[in-house]
Amino acid sequence: MMDLGRLRALHAVAVHGSVGRAAAALGFTPSAVSQQIAKLERETRTVLLERQGRGVVLTDAARRLADTAQQLLALVEEAEVTLEEQRGQAVGRLLIAAFATGARGLLPPVLADLRQRCPELDVRLLESDPYLAAELVARGEVDLALVQDWPTVPLSVPAGVSRLDLGPDPVDLLLPAGDPLTELAVVPVARLLGQRWISVPPGNICHDWLVRTLREAGEEPDVVYQVGEFETQIALIDAGLGLGLVPRLGRGPLPAGVAARPVEPEPSRRVFALWRSQASRRPAITAALTAMRERWEMRER
Repeated sequence: MMDLGRLRALHAVAVHGSVGRAAAALGFTPSAVSQQIAKLERETRTVLLERQGRGVVLTDAARRLADTAQQLLALVEEAEVTLEEQRGQAVGRLLIAAFATGARGLLPPVLADLRQRCPELDVRLLESDPYLAAELVARGEVDLALVQDWPTVPLSVPAGVSRLDLGPDPVDLLLPAGDPLTELAVVPVARLLGQRWISVPPGNICHDWLVRTLREAGEEPDVVYQVGEFETQIALIDAGLGLGLVPRLGRGPLPAGVAARPVEPEPSRRVFALWRSQASRRPAITAALTAMRERWEMRER
């Protein structure tokens, strides 16, 4: 009989595309994941991974087995939900995926609340872009995801996934303190044309929003610096190298050389949580959603 843990490791490699990323999602070392799959190969007498360059790819047999593993894991999850529901307590493991500023600006007190309220619950955190996090929830690789999108760039929520809207996260224009735009109390979008921009790389929701907004205003934005961390963007703005649009959630105090101004119309992200609908009865999901909603409301007071 095939070991469920080894099937889970194979499924994670299929979902994430590499042993390293699968290990990060599962909370294991790459060596441990490789060992699990090697044992599964011996059990099934089938080659599951093949070397390709510096990485590995799944064989056709491995992909079929990974699809079956996904079905088995869904059945196991349903059984776990039923048992946890009967106990009426949040127990077991809860893996939460979250975008970077959400992980920094909202989740620390949420995780602390869960640790105090649900001592038998093992909560894990994985930083992930919303595009990927939504898929991870749908595939059963994570239990809950904190994600964000923009009204003009909505995040597609997969079938079978539920959502809890937490609220808007306003975005400010950050610019060097001596920039002429600092003389305005509110900066119209039209005044953003012709600027040098500092933004996250393409493929990120925040970058997609900036590009779409300026295109609608009649200009292809000149993104001269593409960096993933907002702290790095702020450091570049502080050096006078460009402008950026940075959300407030998770943003620390600004340096003296950086000013913040609201934009008209106001850009605002939507922050919400995702989880598999079939797990809605699970006490751990209910507890985590309650803690997220409470902490979000406390931020707005």
